[in-house]
Amino acid sequence: MEVSFVLNGDAVTVTAPSTYTLLDWLREDRKLCATKEGCNEGDCGACTVMVSDADGPKALNACILFLPQLHGKSVRTVEGISGPDGSLHPVQEAMITHHGSQCGFCTPGIVASMTVAHMQGRTDHDDVLAGNLCRCTGYAPIIKAADAAAAAPVPAWLHDPLPEVSATPFAPETLDALAQWYAAHPDATLVAGATDVGLWVTKQLRDLPDMAFLNRCEELRKITVAADHIHIGAMATMADVLAAVQTAHPSYAAMIRRYGSEQVRNAATIGGNIANGSPIGDNPPALIALDATLHLRHGSKTRDLPIADFFLDYGKQDRAAGELVTGVTIPKAAPALRCYKISKRFDQDISAVCGCFNIAIKDGDIAAARIAFGGMAGIPKRASAVEAALIGQPWTQTVIDAACASFADDFTPLSDMRASASYRMDIAQNLLRRYFAALNGIETNVLAVSS
Repeated sequence: MEVSFVLNGDAVTVTAPSTYTLLDWLREDRKLCATKEGCNEGDCGACTVMVSDADGPKALNACILFLPQLHGKSVRTVEGISGPDGSLHPVQEAMITHHGSQCGFCTPGIVASMTVAHMQGRTDHDDVLAGNLCRCTGYAPIIKAADAAAAAPVPAWLHDPLPEVSATPFAPETLDALAQWYAAHPDATLVAGATDVGLWVTKQLRDLPDMAFLNRCEELRKITVAADHIHIGAMATMADVLAAVQTAHPSYAAMIRRYGSEQVRNAATIGGNIANGSPIGDNPPALIALDATLHLRHGSKTRDLPIADFFLDYGKQDRAAGELVTGVTIPKAAPALRCYKISKRFDQDISAVCGCFNIAIKDGDIAAARIAFGGMAGIPKRASAVEAALIGQPWTQTVIDAACASFADDFTPLSDMRASASYRMDIAQNLLRRYFAALNGIETNVLAVSS
């Protein structure tokens, strides 16, 4: 497979297997060894590089980024963040001045993340660096370095022209071409952001002989905000989704902010998170609570269904062979929506339980309720019995407490490394109580420290 992109200012054309990662190619083929392999699953950030396209620069994890995903783009590793004459980038100078590196293993990835943020004019350094592990410095000198570099101009050498590339069979550029190809190759693997599929290769060592990369299909990346709804294309990244729902659904956006790291959100797509059917995916509970409509396509035929009906059983969705998810539509207004992610770490962790609530109150009574959970069953699932126990009842603490008993009718959670079954059940019940408090003006901040 032939891929063309720009590496540190120079155009390159690479012939490599479709599952060859950028990290392996950089280290093995180009001997650019500053970019490190730490976790090899997109968690530690040691492999972070800067990838630019028509939408600008992004920080991405090279360890789960396949070379075909770079077709027509520009890549900068830490070796290319400094100037052609050896001049240091302001971020690099600040890291030296403020002693932001000790052992140095994670420093190249940290510098890459900071460089992207510097180009974007961002100063939310804690968010930017949440996906970069540093066991040595405690982050304080790194944050000082980011602050110190913020006002410096962006070096001219970082503005790479993008290469002109032709369409390729492995990266369809229209939805028609993709749907036609996938209908003819129903056993193929569709690669969106590769934040999940990448691990099939790096951790499970799976062979994926037939693949299509969706990142060049512009139709699937569009987000359309209408008067009463928001349509999100399947290839919209979680970073784009966060921006799109920030105003309309701030609680959902706050949960997305904890969806992986900056690097993961820049790659992961909403369609991939839905289509893989994970019982602990964070989007489906929110989308179910919003009564979202899912859009699918097989060849020239399209169909829509409520997203709650898409998840049938563990590892099984209502999706035919050769049928792909093309997008999802959510209502623009849902003022009572609240999304709660419970995990061992606040940042960059998989949910033990994710609960989303959307309850309508009319004249002091509960008129409607949509409650959905991840981590409580083999699929993302509605709490139908709890909803039934609430609807038609007065909006009181007594009713909420009584309805908590119905969680046992909806869910039989499992115990695993993230949480015990009893903990999950307690959390689900307490999240309903937390939701009641929130809608009555008592918000909970799990980061607040009080004496």
